[in-house]
Parts: sequence; C-alpha cells; structure tokens
Amino acid sequence: MDGGSEQTKYRGVRRRTWGKFAAEIRDSSRHGVRVWLGTFDTAEEAAAAYDRSAYSMRGRNAVLNFPDQAHVYEAEARRGCGASSSTATRQNQQRQVIEFEYLDDDVLQEMLHDHDKSTRNN
Repeated sequence: MDGGSEQTKYRGVRRRTWGKFAAEIRDSSRHGVRVWLGTFDTAEEAAAAYDRSAYSMRGRNAVLNFPDQAHVYEAEARRGCGASSSTATRQNQQRQVIEFEYLDDDVLQEMLHDHDKSTRNN
C-alpha cells in the first residue's frame, strides 16, 4: 500500500511503522474514495472494523476477513450501529469515527483564502 507501512494478511489493514494497525476501505458509491476507519492495537481489531464497514456498505456481497462473523455484522447493521454510524463499539467503549478526504493544495488554499476574506468582512 504506502511506502511507510507494511501489508498484513487482512483485507483493508496495514501495519504502521510504529507498530499500530490502520484500517481503511474504499467507498464504491463515492468513486473509490478511501474511508479512514481508524488505528488499532491489533490487526484483528482493524480487520473487524473493515468487516463492519464492508458489511454496512455491501451487505451479504461483502468480502470479509472473518466471514464466520457475518451474522454479528448483520445484527449491528439492523440495529444501526455499524461502520456507517458516527460511533463504533470496540471492547465495550464508545469511539468516535472521523472521516477525512484528501483535498489537493489548490482547493485547500482557496478555502483558506475565502475564509480569510469572510473573516475580514465581519
């Protein structure tokens, strides 16, 4: 995947150089935009986050790291607590998921410029 990380045996998971595991998935409904799922202590936790998100996006057609857990992801999706919600449960703790998209430097500079102009006018 990236030059600074090594791949793992799980789909959507890579190991960071400092030892944590990052999970992300591509959203086909948004032209393949990468959706950041988080950084986890273990590859298995990251793989489970990927599976929840994949099941939430693709349902029974999702390719999962842990296909034997599909019934759990289906139940979560029915309850509305899958990866598409703003929180995810991990080890009985609530954790907020924040999604970032890459904007090229020109777009960012334009946004900052527009913000500066509006701030000066107020």
